[in-house]
Amino acid sequence: MRITIDTVEPVQVLIYPVYHGESFPHRLSEGHKLAGNVTWLYGRSEGEADVLAAGLGERKKLTLEKVRRAGGASARTMLREIRSSATLILHAGAAGADSKAAAAEWLQAWVEGWLLGLYRFDKYRSATKTSGEVNLNLRLEDWMELSQAELEAVIDSARNRAEGTMLARDWVNESPETLNPDTFVDWLIDHFKDKPVGVHVYRGQELVDRGMNGLIAVGAGSKHAPALVELRYEGHTDLPLLALVGKAVTFDMGGMNVKTGRDISDARMDMGGAAAVIGGLDILVRQRAQVRVTALIAVADNLPDARAMLPSSVIRYPNGLTVQVANTDGEGRLLLADALIHAAKLGAVQTIDIATLTGNVGTALGLGIAGIWGDEDMTRSLVEIGERNGERLWPMPLMEEYEAELRSDYADLRNVGTSTLAGAITAALFIRRFVAAPMGWVHIDMAGTVQFKQDTGYSEAGATGYGARLLADYAVQYARKHEGGEQEVSL
Repeated sequence: MRITIDTVEPVQVLIYPVYHGESFPHRLSEGHKLAGNVTWLYGRSEGEADVLAAGLGERKKLTLEKVRRAGGASARTMLREIRSSATLILHAGAAGADSKAAAAEWLQAWVEGWLLGLYRFDKYRSATKTSGEVNLNLRLEDWMELSQAELEAVIDSARNRAEGTMLARDWVNESPETLNPDTFVDWLIDHFKDKPVGVHVYRGQELVDRGMNGLIAVGAGSKHAPALVELRYEGHTDLPLLALVGKAVTFDMGGMNVKTGRDISDARMDMGGAAAVIGGLDILVRQRAQVRVTALIAVADNLPDARAMLPSSVIRYPNGLTVQVANTDGEGRLLLADALIHAAKLGAVQTIDIATLTGNVGTALGLGIAGIWGDEDMTRSLVEIGERNGERLWPMPLMEEYEAELRSDYADLRNVGTSTLAGAITAALFIRRFVAAPMGWVHIDMAGTVQFKQDTGYSEAGATGYGARLLADYAVQYARKHEGGEQEVSL
């Protein structure tokens, strides 16, 4: 999808962002100016461009996420009506920008939303496949705060962020007969082969030698071998190491505690945390970010088979802890334990693990916000970033008394609690036991935010790509903080 500046090509549609309670060159009711509304105003004569009014609500309540959603809704509306080009028109300071930074933020949010709104996972469609593209033109006169070079830089940044997010969406949406632990590793190697990223794959005997027994146990029931993939990107070698840990269960059938249901297609999305890490790393590499990051991707299938781990099995970890597998569908935390131990061995100063870990977090928070546990300063920074870039988080408690739920009669820990309550909290408590002091750590449970059930904002039904921009933005902020003097990250 092309984004141009001051194109001379004929334009089919003029897109106007509109605010509730403010004047607009065309007749439009106040209700149509509310955030989320997109309204067509068709030209009266042949050759006259149609107008698309994108509601942003009240200016004083404007957020960058509302701008992103307006951009996405406008793009999807254009695509549905088979329109191929539009020019964004900012009338009377519609961007609300009183500085260069504010103008750049507004535009980046709009372009991100626009590109993400045009995303379609059409790989397996034929008769119902969406065709065509929608190009966006910007007028330089609307962005007096920015030079053309600065305008182009903002567009490039937004495109890089959208590309990383769409990469995460593609992997989460992919079907399990195509994306399994073997192809997952192959795709990772291929994606980063021509980029400044070091790749090492631990599998087979290397997993045994390093005591990665959680991975080995979870993957035992699949014909595809489990692996831990280590991806190293060092844009700045002198910085303290940040580790990003992602769960990549390419299909979660629950192991011997088999999942049941009329449609369990979503089980293919249990690698959403890993997709977020990969997408975030992709953004950092595209932007040549001055960061030092290692991504650790724990890859396995969780399937029932004669060789699969059994409920009541005991897993022994290199940190000395033993774990009773009370339920084989609590597999994600067993993988993350291995990766967190490995992160400490690599010398990570801070680690973020992210996973589609529990249905319980979705019950508590719904599909629009993920839960986060752990270090207070890291949590605060991530929550603030999420409020700006739309990948929101809600701080959750590590209730010490709930650790009693994880006591085992014959091992150090159970992998799931003894009750059905507070499952997301007990999962976080379990994971914490594998975090070595003094490493800073947070755990993000994104099981609810990994997908939307219907088109909304700048996401179609399916994978959201949640977490890619969140992790990339945190990595940049972390690096800037340790370079000396905290700077505001571009969102």
